[in-house]
Amino acid sequence: MIWLPRIKLNSIHARLLATYLLLITLGTSVMAGYILWSFHAYFMRSRQTDLDNWTAALSESAADALEEKNLQRVELLVKRYGAPQTVALRIFNQHGRLLATSDPRLDKQVKDWYKVTGVSEALQNRPAQGVAKGILSTEDRLYIARPIVRNGQLLGVLRMSMTLDHLQRQFARVIWSVLGTLALTILLCALISTRFARSLSKPIETMRNFAIRLGSGHFGDKLIIHENNELDQLATELNRMSERLASLDQERRAFLANVSHELRTPISNVQVTIDALRSGAYEEPELRDRFFQTIENEIKRLSRLIHDLLDLGRLEAGITQLEQQTFSLHGLINRAVSAMEPRMQAIGVSVRLNVADLQLQGDPERLLQAILNLLDNAIKHSVPDSLVFISGYSENKQAVIKIQDQGTGISEGDLPRIFEQFYTTDPSRKGSSSGLGLAIAKRIVEAHQGSITANSVDGQGATFIICLPLKAHE
Repeated sequence: MIWLPRIKLNSIHARLLATYLLLITLGTSVMAGYILWSFHAYFMRSRQTDLDNWTAALSESAADALEEKNLQRVELLVKRYGAPQTVALRIFNQHGRLLATSDPRLDKQVKDWYKVTGVSEALQNRPAQGVAKGILSTEDRLYIARPIVRNGQLLGVLRMSMTLDHLQRQFARVIWSVLGTLALTILLCALISTRFARSLSKPIETMRNFAIRLGSGHFGDKLIIHENNELDQLATELNRMSERLASLDQERRAFLANVSHELRTPISNVQVTIDALRSGAYEEPELRDRFFQTIENEIKRLSRLIHDLLDLGRLEAGITQLEQQTFSLHGLINRAVSAMEPRMQAIGVSVRLNVADLQLQGDPERLLQAILNLLDNAIKHSVPDSLVFISGYSENKQAVIKIQDQGTGISEGDLPRIFEQFYTTDPSRKGSSSGLGLAIAKRIVEAHQGSITANSVDGQGATFIICLPLKAHE
């Protein structure tokens, strides 16, 4: 039909609509069937009750006439209450011989009344009733055969039947009326169900299209659905996912740009140095040695950058296997300070320690790498003849490590980004560092179920705080 929308058979809309229609059809059909059955049963019970009351009253009158052997009165009774086309009334004596009938013309054709339904039972003093075919026809008739008894003596049998043709015609009209109403109800419900199914399937289709756009790379799109139900919550989560994907995509692009820049710079320096050596600088020993030193430094820088990138990638992917062993926090800090001591002495930076002897569980080598990266950052930003304070203590079932320098500090605008990859607060120092140290330290600490934060006042130094879970007591 033109006015119906085109529906794909395997769509959610089609399945919802089919489910609604099946349930509606099943429900209305069962209800209509029950109504028709109830109506038919009620009418049959009413007719049967009427027939029973009539025969009860007639049997008393017939008993009086039979007791007096007044056959004329019996025939008058039958003619008064019987009607050949609708109500058949017959009275038999105790031997089964027909005494009076409302339809003599028809009954002349009957040879054996014992074969008529209900007569033989009534002659045995057992009432019989129900629905049976006509005596010489195929129409359904409601009948009752009642023994005529007076003072315990069987005087005869009264059999009354009525045609069901009128009832069946009325019932047929009722059936067609109910079927018409049922068809109209299903049609109206189909229209309502179509709109209802569409209202449920449309948001889902919108979400599907939104997910397809996300899959094709359109990150950051906004999904707007107003349903005030679980679909709103799902839309909120999809929007959050879209924003996260957009953020990750932006980070990926920035990461690739930074990696390209960081790799290009040492390679370019090496290429320029090699070109200079080919152009004649090789003939001058002092210049040649300086150029070779430059090549060596850039190769080391490139190797360090690649190593840090691989390290960071493994940490972020969660494929780095952390050793689980018990170690001393005091010993770990001492190892880190010993490794950095030559650099600190070279620039006049001293260390002041206040570390408790706490027991931790985890990978000491990875945590040593994280602390070394933090110490490296503190040393690079310290001024000559300054102090770096390192403290370690327990608090709320955690080991807290603080590394505080007396350097230039971190500005309020830079502080939220210092743990990002390739981010540096001092562009002039970018060539001396890969910009991955703090990012790697953060990933290592988080891999140990810990946290790392920083606070600073610009010009007054910076403090990095690591919180790690203490080893559980056995």
